[in-house]
Amino acid sequence: MSVHVIYYKDGAKMMRPVLTREEYLALRGSEKQREVLKTVREKDERQKNRLVQMNYSCLPGEDGALRGATRLSTTVGMDVDHIKAEEMTAVRDRILEKKEELGLLMLERSARAAGYHLVFRRRAELSQEENLQWASDLLGVAFDAGAKDITRVFFTTTADEEELIYLNDEVFAIGEVEEVKNEELKIKNEGNSQLSIVNCQLEYNGLPYADIVRKYWELFNGGKEPSDGDRNVLTFELAVTLRSICDYSLEKLMQVVPNYWHSDEAAEEWRKTLENALKEPRKGMPYRLKQVLSALKSQGGVKACGGTLTAPPAMPKKLPPLVRLLTKNVPDFYKPAVASAVFPALGAHLHGVKFRYWDNVDHEATFMNVLIGRQSIGKGSIKKPVEYIMADIKQRDQPNRQREAEWKQKNPGAKQKKDPRPTDICIQMLIDNLTDAVFNQRVIDAHNNGQRFIYTIVDEIEALKKVTSKGTTDEVGLLIRKAFDNSDAGQERVGADSVSGIAPLRWNFNASTTPPNARRFFYKMVNDGTVSRLDLSTIIRADDEEDSAPVLGIYDHTFAQELKPYIERLEAANGLIECAQAKRLALAIKQENSEAAQLYESEAYRVLSYRANVIAWLKGMVLYVAHGGKWSKEIEDFVRWTEQYNLWCKMLYFGQQLEKELREEVEIQRQSGPRNLLELLPDEFTKEQYRLVRQQQGKAGSGDSTLRTWQARGYIVFDEVSGRYVKSGEYKQKYGTNV
Repeated sequence: MSVHVIYYKDGAKMMRPVLTREEYLALRGSEKQREVLKTVREKDERQKNRLVQMNYSCLPGEDGALRGATRLSTTVGMDVDHIKAEEMTAVRDRILEKKEELGLLMLERSARAAGYHLVFRRRAELSQEENLQWASDLLGVAFDAGAKDITRVFFTTTADEEELIYLNDEVFAIGEVEEVKNEELKIKNEGNSQLSIVNCQLEYNGLPYADIVRKYWELFNGGKEPSDGDRNVLTFELAVTLRSICDYSLEKLMQVVPNYWHSDEAAEEWRKTLENALKEPRKGMPYRLKQVLSALKSQGGVKACGGTLTAPPAMPKKLPPLVRLLTKNVPDFYKPAVASAVFPALGAHLHGVKFRYWDNVDHEATFMNVLIGRQSIGKGSIKKPVEYIMADIKQRDQPNRQREAEWKQKNPGAKQKKDPRPTDICIQMLIDNLTDAVFNQRVIDAHNNGQRFIYTIVDEIEALKKVTSKGTTDEVGLLIRKAFDNSDAGQERVGADSVSGIAPLRWNFNASTTPPNARRFFYKMVNDGTVSRLDLSTIIRADDEEDSAPVLGIYDHTFAQELKPYIERLEAANGLIECAQAKRLALAIKQENSEAAQLYESEAYRVLSYRANVIAWLKGMVLYVAHGGKWSKEIEDFVRWTEQYNLWCKMLYFGQQLEKELREEVEIQRQSGPRNLLELLPDEFTKEQYRLVRQQQGKAGSGDSTLRTWQARGYIVFDEVSGRYVKSGEYKQKYGTNV
């Protein structure tokens, strides 16, 4: 069998054979496949993981899992990419001209339309890479150097004639190559000792064991592999950690745990170390392993956002005019941060405006941006654009501050007020050192004077604690949650001189911090909805980029004049504003996020994606208003990018913690309550067994009252003949069995 289609089962990447032309064409010919391919070609290449995936070079394991095989299929899949547009036709014709000599069985355009995928008969005497090189020499085209392994998976296009250029039914034939010179499967035998097998990707629940081992050393040995002096103990600890996901099998451990002695002579010592690890008492999945898997899952969530572990998803090359203007004066690697950081200030110009989301919930232009980056990396690059956006509001605030100061002079706080405070005072820009009374007064004034936003910008996230009298991170978290939902905030006081009143909290802010400070500040807020309500951005420089302050462009009167029309449109907007294109996009992103969360098995990604979608949609609506009520492809592309960028930053800085806390929640729910203790017991058990399980769960006392409760509820009955407790039929039918 040479053709396999990829699917997922319980999070694991699986494959099954495709045996007929009819089935093969049906898989390629769906309407969804056409729509996704169109999206990949015209809008977003990152969506290609939604295409049907095919493999032409490797047999699956007996259970269908996508693994390396000791037998090879009769064909080789080859990726010919990065062909110049003017050479595409010539390359296609050359492949078809040599199809007999090549043994061509399938030829298709690649998903990005920048190359071809072809399948040809395998030369048994050659290895995988040698087969690829042979075909490359024959055709005069280079194969993708990163596609040498036999488990190479191709993102398939459609069944249309211009996409599926050539198909020979021989590709569906059942057969295999028995004798191969296989450089990918290196199996060494030294006496009776089998060394580790370097194969086509052994995996556990979709995670390559090689990645698990690498992450283990990263977390627990500073990224260093064992060496002289610590090989025995570190290899032993690794084997003890991994054995529970290797079926406690020596053969499997030998495939997974590398031989750090790096010599055939020491193979027996390596083997004995693994054997000793298997002899240790079994205690379930080790905590270290759970940490490793959690870390890898959070990395999967990072990758789901379209970036890598070191680089965020790339900004669209063509930006909406307003975003292009606001980012034009900063170097490229600052543009993503600035493009995100400007929205709290832009949103502060909208008042009395609501936007209706796809679920019919109304939202206002609430943005709370936190820029995370190491010290002296240039986080101040956001200040100038924000300063120019807020210039008109700052100017409006000045006479109001003066009027308030004059009123205070006439009406000292210690005395009964002679004159009521003017109700038309509205100050939107806040300093970062306030009392509860002042903060609440600003909120009430902003609401009573046109449902406006208050706004704060601070250099360090810690300064936000000073916006209220309590001065705690908990209070900041509460304000963030209330602000995102525009929930009521304020205070009620009975004193005549006290500020009293409640109004919807409309508070936008910009704050900056370093990664350690961000994790410390939000440590208790990762899983309570606070972090998910933030719009995160970051600045990451390449290693070869100069580590110095950025050289900025000129912000002057010309810049202000270019910005003015956009600000005026935001100020003039009012009422409920809807945009059908934005609503459709938000729905599409919701579905894509659901599929990505399932694909990468990331619960953190799923949880964070809900509000990331709302925030991105709100940005799209602000741009829609600022551009005169016009939607565009540039706005749509920006919304897609900013949603993934925000998610990438959240997964990078908080994903691992959130994955861990979500997993622990499930564990607690699974283990809590009297019924869960019963689940740990077999269908028939003695009182001694019951008491042992209680002790193992850390429960004190005899537990006789619990047994009586179970009996009273009909969960168990006591068999006087055998002297055992037996789970009732009703219990087993309702809750299942645990023999």
